[in-house]
Amino acid sequence: MSVVAGRLESTMTEDLSPAERYAAARQRAAEQATALASFREMYEFGLDPFQIEACQALEAGKGVLVAAPTGSGKTIVGEFAVHLALQQGKKCFYTTPIKALSNQKYADLAKRYGADRVGLLTGDNSVNSEAPVVVMTTEVLRNMLYAGSQSLLGLGHVVMDEVHYLSDRFRGAVWEEVIIHLPESVTLVSLSATVSNAEEFGDWLDTVRGDTEVIVSEHRPVPLFQHVLAGRRMYDLFEEEGAGRKKTVNPDLTRMARLEASRGYNPRDRRKGKMVREADRERERRQRSRIWTPSRPEVIERLDAEGLLPAITFIFSRAGCEAAVQQCLYAGLRLNDDAARVAVRELVEERTASIPNEDLHVLGYYEWLEGLERGIAAHHAGMLPTFKEVVEELFVRGLVKAVFATETLALGINMPARSVVLEKLVKWNGEQHADITPGEYTQLTGRAGRRGIDVEGHAVVLWQRAMSPEHLAGLAGTRTYPLRSSFKPSYNMAVNLVEQFGRHRSRELLETSFAQFQADKSVVGISRQVQKNEEGLEGYKASMTCHLGDFEEYARLRRELKDRETELAKQGAVQRRAAAAAALEKLKPGDVIHVPTGKYAGLALVLDPGLPAGRANGHRGFDHQDGPRPLVLTAERQVKRLAAMDFPVPVEPVERMRIPKSFNARSPQSRRDLASALRTKAGHIVPERHRKGRAAAADDREIARLRAELRAHPCHGCDDREDHARWAERYYRLLRDTQQLERRIEGRTNTIARTFDRIVALLTELDYLRGDEVTEHGKRLARLYGELDLLASECLRAGVWEGLAPAELAACVSALVYEARVGDDALAPKLPSGRAKAALGEMVRIWGRLDGLEEEFRISQAEGVGQREPDLGFAWAAYMWASDKGLDEVLREAEMPAGDFVRWCKQVIDVLGQISAAAPRENSTVGRNARKAVDQLLRGVVAYSSVG
Repeated sequence: MSVVAGRLESTMTEDLSPAERYAAARQRAAEQATALASFREMYEFGLDPFQIEACQALEAGKGVLVAAPTGSGKTIVGEFAVHLALQQGKKCFYTTPIKALSNQKYADLAKRYGADRVGLLTGDNSVNSEAPVVVMTTEVLRNMLYAGSQSLLGLGHVVMDEVHYLSDRFRGAVWEEVIIHLPESVTLVSLSATVSNAEEFGDWLDTVRGDTEVIVSEHRPVPLFQHVLAGRRMYDLFEEEGAGRKKTVNPDLTRMARLEASRGYNPRDRRKGKMVREADRERERRQRSRIWTPSRPEVIERLDAEGLLPAITFIFSRAGCEAAVQQCLYAGLRLNDDAARVAVRELVEERTASIPNEDLHVLGYYEWLEGLERGIAAHHAGMLPTFKEVVEELFVRGLVKAVFATETLALGINMPARSVVLEKLVKWNGEQHADITPGEYTQLTGRAGRRGIDVEGHAVVLWQRAMSPEHLAGLAGTRTYPLRSSFKPSYNMAVNLVEQFGRHRSRELLETSFAQFQADKSVVGISRQVQKNEEGLEGYKASMTCHLGDFEEYARLRRELKDRETELAKQGAVQRRAAAAAALEKLKPGDVIHVPTGKYAGLALVLDPGLPAGRANGHRGFDHQDGPRPLVLTAERQVKRLAAMDFPVPVEPVERMRIPKSFNARSPQSRRDLASALRTKAGHIVPERHRKGRAAAADDREIARLRAELRAHPCHGCDDREDHARWAERYYRLLRDTQQLERRIEGRTNTIARTFDRIVALLTELDYLRGDEVTEHGKRLARLYGELDLLASECLRAGVWEGLAPAELAACVSALVYEARVGDDALAPKLPSGRAKAALGEMVRIWGRLDGLEEEFRISQAEGVGQREPDLGFAWAAYMWASDKGLDEVLREAEMPAGDFVRWCKQVIDVLGQISAAAPRENSTVGRNARKAVDQLLRGVVAYSSVG
């Protein structure tokens, strides 16, 4: 307790009665005895109310969901769970979505509790994995749960950091799997960014995990100010707020946007009588000269001058980040003094000491170091992990003051800055350039403002052409975004669930997913409407009651008659259109016709029959989707291309004419001469009137039967028959609407379970499952995690990889994990020759067979379920690296950044590890060679790690 706080408390207690002082003393003693009291003493700063509330709920044995802004300190609650588990003699698992965050959290906890009590488990590292506190990626915990790992014994708490990641369409399902399958005895701590449906997510957690406290904090400990940088001036996005006044967009920005959107001065305006005074033009030129997008070095210089560094500038492109650093270096920017330069060099040399000198040049080390010494760096997934970690450490120490980063930096890595700069409000989402969402804007700008260092944080958006200040204000003003489940069953999930729980229980478990919870909630409103409609139907039924008989039956006969007549009318219309199109297809140039209807009705000469491509009878065809479109010359000298709608009935030539070779449709004289000849030749011919055929309804037996039944029905003679019929019409209209709503409900309920049933049916077809029994093939599939789990299992089953050398196996396995960042290239990827090439070809053939099966069992990749086609684009790079080729040669051949190369190699290593565990033990070389391939890949830059 601080001296000031102690004095204040003693002053307050002097004013209390003896009984009140005794009660206060007892309360203090009780508080001092809690785990929270000892935990608070570990921090120099006091805890915020939301942190205290969450910690108290945890100590009371409840699960918690904490939703709070980035940088608000919600990880304190996770750290309290660690403290509580250690105090209770239990284990705590701390899960994160990305390895970099796991490494960072491991370092923090090891520093606080000692390296002997903290472990790390990621795809790359395993450090002290049996420690009481283990930091891991969420996938590792999911795999442990399915494998029934002994490490789960004694587990008391699980912290799920960045739990809002379950919205991620590629990996989000893993979070739900963990939440659903964790033992009931485990207390769950969920830490999320501020989401607008935290209560809904909390309700679901309450359903699947038991008593869960939802704690939402909208308060940012460091206030955030929004700006727009245009030219040399930085504008506030919002006007100064008065007491009780609503935030409004700065009128200067609105005026600037309007000015930029307005059309500039045009000399021709004078001729239109729009005289523009020279003074007005001069004023407009001066205003326009103040609006431009400043360059990257100008932005950093401006922020430095305003005292707004360190800053993170988000650029949604890796190449853009690297280019930004180069631009700042060429501009001569230096943000570090000599002492800082020395400190940077010492730390960099210490962290990169294990990298061989020959690799440093390939990795662009010297250019990277020059930027760091000047206080400038890039940060993106294409960088070597060691380089990224050095940038993070230097930035936190204040030795790097300007970082140009892609949005991956916003994913929880602890790199707060004084300012955040957004170059654009548009980014490539993998399919198209799209506006960033309010949630993404909140996540990115949440980095601005360092708690305990900055009084305020600043978000700066650069002015761009056609920028809308109102749109930006909408992004900045929407503080939250909804959490949407991306959960989908997979093949691996299906066999693991069936093995543990059987099919029926597995189906029930999947029905408890957040995805199904949200789908079920969405049908509540529809269900209410169905209930209202059913009440309405009862009322209509009563109103159409007839004393002579069953009017509902009579109304049904009337409706059947009407439906049959409509159906026959449609068939007739289709037949007439088909006959008209067939007649048009027979037309030839020189045919004289009478156009029956439309704007150009009357006599016409066919210049070109306008047949669809490929059916032009020697004439150039046109790609018309709706049949022939003849080009004609009318008797009024107009050349027009007609459409099918101009010919509701078949048309036949009434005469033929020769079209002169010299005829030019663009020449008025040419048109006039030919039209005159047309009128002379056929103007006297009167077109035959098209005779309507006998209506199909007249000879239809079904219609005759229904009419007879109607006339014989007792209600046919009722005086109020038409009044009853109006109520019946309303009844059937409402009944049709109600049935549509019921189909929508059916489509949304049990969606997850139905997908699971289709997956189980396919796995049964392939002999992975037999009822509730998991076959040997199924047990192999249960050990294979990943997007192409079933393809990997089928390759093992078919012996596709038998006899391959370790480097060849690495090339084949790369096709299971690699996905090119851009669309399909025109050039086929380079592949290793011999057995590896043959094996890759066989993998593609097996995928083709599985793709056909998935189509048969209605398993759709569009819904996020199923096997995508294997991508062979990394096979050559993996083969070369596993064959001990140098880094320079491999990166040059692979044409990819070092960071991407390392990441894909580590993913290949991860799957090779799974394959070595799943491969047959007897009469197989795959398991042994998979382990050798791991050893051959895990060298040089791939083996560098800052942990362990």
